[in-house]
Amino acid sequence: MLPPTIEWAGNRIRLVDQRRLPHELVMVEATTTEELCGFIATLAVRGAPALGAAGAMGVALAWVRGEDVAAAGAVIKATRPTAVNLAWGVDRALAAADPVAEALRLAEDDVARNMAIGRHGAALIAPGSRVLTHCHTGSLACVGWGTALGVIRAAWESGTDLSVWVDETRPLLQGARLTAWELQTLGIPATLVADVMAGSLMASGDVDLAIVGADRIAANGDVANKIGTYQVAVLCHHHGIPFYVAAPRSTFDPATPDGASIEVEERSADEVTSFAGARSAPVGMAALNRAFDVTPAALVAGYVTEDGVFRSPPSFG
Repeated sequence: MLPPTIEWAGNRIRLVDQRRLPHELVMVEATTTEELCGFIATLAVRGAPALGAAGAMGVALAWVRGEDVAAAGAVIKATRPTAVNLAWGVDRALAAADPVAEALRLAEDDVARNMAIGRHGAALIAPGSRVLTHCHTGSLACVGWGTALGVIRAAWESGTDLSVWVDETRPLLQGARLTAWELQTLGIPATLVADVMAGSLMASGDVDLAIVGADRIAANGDVANKIGTYQVAVLCHHHGIPFYVAAPRSTFDPATPDGASIEVEERSADEVTSFAGARSAPVGMAALNRAFDVTPAALVAGYVTEDGVFRSPPSFG
């Protein structure tokens, strides 16, 4: 039902253009690292595990073209500095004798690891659970299957009755555009809500747990994820609702000691001052657009990885 988000196609990289969803499912191709960086910067491809594959395939693309792979890797890394998987994928391919073979291995391994995350996390979802999620963490955010949404999918496909509250996720609406589309495609019951409604849902007793993904997890367990995640975690803590983070080992960064050490990307103010391409704020109005926030480890009930569920930050050196 869902095509591979990103795949190696000989001397080019084929990927789902996530900018066009939910209106149309379109594949685009990158034939140069410059084109790939453009797709990454404009979020045609996004999601930590998918970016890991993109990083490795970008190096492979430079390699088959006879270009300076180290220089290409540095340019790719700089495109999205918060997402540790992008640099991880680049480094994996740079260290390999055959970057193409390494990129193919990484892509295949991603799907297997994500399915393992789903199997482990599915046990956290009791029958009848109402699950809240933020941003998008499904198949489109990975090479396939998904992380946090993969947990929900695994529970549903194992026969667990559940429903999902989908945060719209401002300002780019990854929840409304991508999570909602993917859940509909999979036939999983879901309801879209404005980000500012999450607290009201929790106060009325309509949320049983929240589960999100991550773009980087520091050594102490602090979690960088799409802006708005921190508010969800604080609300869960206030209302006594478990807040889980689902991510593969590659998203855990032992070189980053804590959340304060994570570089948080800032994107164009136009994404805040406009909505769906139409300007919504006065001309000349200043706007700040942090792409991510950092959730302290103390607010995380558990980390769901391919190796199991950890109640305290696991150490993946």
